[in-house]
Amino acid sequence: MTVLHLADEGEAADLAAFLSRLLHYDRGAAVRLQAAGTALAVFGRPPSFEVLAIRAVRLAKPYEDGLDVTLDVTVSAGELLDSVDETAATAAVPRAVTGPPWAGVLPPRGGWRVERGLPAAQSLRAVVAAVVSEFRSRTEELPPEGRTRAELDRIGREIWSRTVGNTPLPVRAVHAAQSLGFLRPATATEELALFSSGAWLRLRTPYGSIAVRQAGLGMLGVSVR
Repeated sequence: MTVLHLADEGEAADLAAFLSRLLHYDRGAAVRLQAAGTALAVFGRPPSFEVLAIRAVRLAKPYEDGLDVTLDVTVSAGELLDSVDETAATAAVPRAVTGPPWAGVLPPRGGWRVERGLPAAQSLRAVVAAVVSEFRSRTEELPPEGRTRAELDRIGREIWSRTVGNTPLPVRAVHAAQSLGFLRPATATEELALFSSGAWLRLRTPYGSIAVRQAGLGMLGVSVR
């Protein structure tokens, strides 16, 4: 079994926290791992948000397994979490699983350009708090017979598809960033950035990134790997 040597205990703890949050939304979650050199990228898709979450993990030494110097595999998030040893700063790569459809379509590696108009970190957290409160109040106002899954989904789509600031970034992407621990209170405004490439948007924070496909742009900018 391949063992990944993470940079330190903090990297191991952050990886474990990320996996735990993914499993909170989907107990059967899978993650795609890509490693080259001393960088490991962990891709996950919390179903509640319809986004891709990307956690970058530093490795203590360049990845190498026999003659392979790169790793690209989809595994169980739960099995990977169970293998994380925070004290030793290691994680064992579980056996590969049949990946869900999203795992075969990832954001492009390059071609990203900066998008202007992203609000400050504090403003983004305020936006999330406001829409969560709005969703709760609007659903609580529904009569019992009107509180159907279809109506709740309709309200949710209307609220979470709104965009933030002067950008095309949907609110659900910011909510995902906060829920997965990427948008922490200590996050400084200058540490946030929004990029676009083809049909994709990517919100970058010091703790991870959220990527989302823009509607209506077909298959532009898709990287099938």
